[in-house]
Amino acid sequence: MNYGSNEMRFGSLCQEHHIPSRRHEVLTAVDGEEALRRVAEDKPPLVLLDIILPKRNGYQVLRELKSGDRSKGPKVILVSSKNQESDQHWGLKQGADDYVTKPFQEKTLLDAVTRHLGAA
Repeated sequence: MNYGSNEMRFGSLCQEHHIPSRRHEVLTAVDGEEALRRVAEDKPPLVLLDIILPKRNGYQVLRELKSGDRSKGPKVILVSSKNQESDQHWGLKQGADDYVTKPFQEKTLLDAVTRHLGAA
């Protein structure tokens, strides 16, 4: 299955595939400010982050999440429709641990999530 920006139902996808175990909960945020609050409160091991967000864009959120001691923050996978090589390069340079472009194949995202949760 191919997922685009409006079709993505990541929580359902995780439940369907038991990613990577049942001990992980999927949390959501509607904008960059809420994402930062949720990460501060819930301290997830992994964040899937779009670049195009209201209030604070994904790059701003990413830089804040990765400021200070990088080993203490969550792993961050940018998931974005920005699919140019320069977009990917910039996202990784800003501190993202991985970059998945939309629309994506289910397996591509699941592999990235599994890889980074295993390292968290």
